[in-house]
Amino acid sequence: MKLTSSPAKLSGRVRIPGSKSHTIRALILSALADGTSTIRTPLESQDTRSGFDAIRSLGATVRTEKDEHGDEIWIVDGFGSTPKAEGQTIDVGNSGTTLYIALAVAALASGEIIFDGDEQIRRRSAQNLLSSLADLGVNINSTGNGCCPITIRGPITGGTTSMECPTSQYLSALLIAAPLAQGQTEIHVPLLYEQPYVEMTLQWIKSLGINLEYKPDLSYFKIQGGQKYKSFDRAVAADFSSATFFLCAAAATGSELLVEGLDMADTQGDKAVIDYLRAMGAKIEQEDGGVRVYSGHPLYGAELDLNATPDALPAMAVTAAVATGKTVLGNVPQARIKETDRIAVMASELSTLGVKVEELEDGLVIEGGTIQSGTVGGHGDHRIVMAFAVAGLLAKGAVTVDTAEAAAVTFPTFTDLLSSIGGNLQSE
Repeated sequence: MKLTSSPAKLSGRVRIPGSKSHTIRALILSALADGTSTIRTPLESQDTRSGFDAIRSLGATVRTEKDEHGDEIWIVDGFGSTPKAEGQTIDVGNSGTTLYIALAVAALASGEIIFDGDEQIRRRSAQNLLSSLADLGVNINSTGNGCCPITIRGPITGGTTSMECPTSQYLSALLIAAPLAQGQTEIHVPLLYEQPYVEMTLQWIKSLGINLEYKPDLSYFKIQGGQKYKSFDRAVAADFSSATFFLCAAAATGSELLVEGLDMADTQGDKAVIDYLRAMGAKIEQEDGGVRVYSGHPLYGAELDLNATPDALPAMAVTAAVATGKTVLGNVPQARIKETDRIAVMASELSTLGVKVEELEDGLVIEGGTIQSGTVGGHGDHRIVMAFAVAGLLAKGAVTVDTAEAAAVTFPTFTDLLSSIGGNLQSE
């Protein structure tokens, strides 16, 4: 599918759906809990459906209902400390979060379990996580470089491992599974990117009854085995990663917009996007019900460290393309190992639209000016597609992006919501 967006001003209010990161953690942890858990206002998307299907394959029972307000709730009867999935093949689709966390959870079982996914997942390595699982007693077989298909046979017996984490999801996976292992686990972490998402995982597991010791800089963890997760009833917070596209679009078009449902006290790393935009000159304030972007505040280049927020790179790159002066989006090398090499893709496609871009090993340098009209590739990457949909709102003329159906991976209502606040969009 192709999506064409044209210059437009935005106005009104938009409610952001639930967080993918929280929804998948809620699914996995509800499956590991004894008893019944209730997940309120979850994100319904292809990625979270992958998490939904994975925990059912691992032995949980999941059903969907509506609450008294008509909002969706997912009710999960957990399988407790040990998955019941011997001989299963689990297809995680496009969801890296589901793959990494479910790999560690499946390693709690003693039977053989196979993991696979789509073409992009088959290019995303889990090698560092697999090596640490092997250190902890798990038998591993993969096709090479730690990519799917991956066959594992547990259980995790415990022990000591050292694991570099260019993606935080490797560490989150071990932190979720290790409390249920047979023995004590010690994890040394010499490299960690995306630290806020590990803090999110720690908040979840500690709130569900898990005890662990760790250094404040998250470089070392000691976790006793034989623990149990408590069941829970919790609402999923709105997704700052999805909100990024609306915050950037409003700030870059000079529009006033209320982005509803965002909680600045939440642990999501991408709430830092508000600080990035403020550093570029935007006026953004929290108020009852959400966050308001004010009009009349032009944007200027800035030097920004995106290490904690790699998912923000595509939208911030488009925003930088219309800011006055030079913007550096740096310290984010892990953006190269997402669904696509987002650094290379954004550099190439923005150049197609006449933007001056320098590609760095760990980011981008963008000289702000005018985005020209044109056609770009979405590369089947949901965040690339949504970023270029925003680019069309800012451009001199229409911008068309292909593989637009990929937005449904995390944000199936994206085009409807953008259109509802004035976005000029056409799909074919």
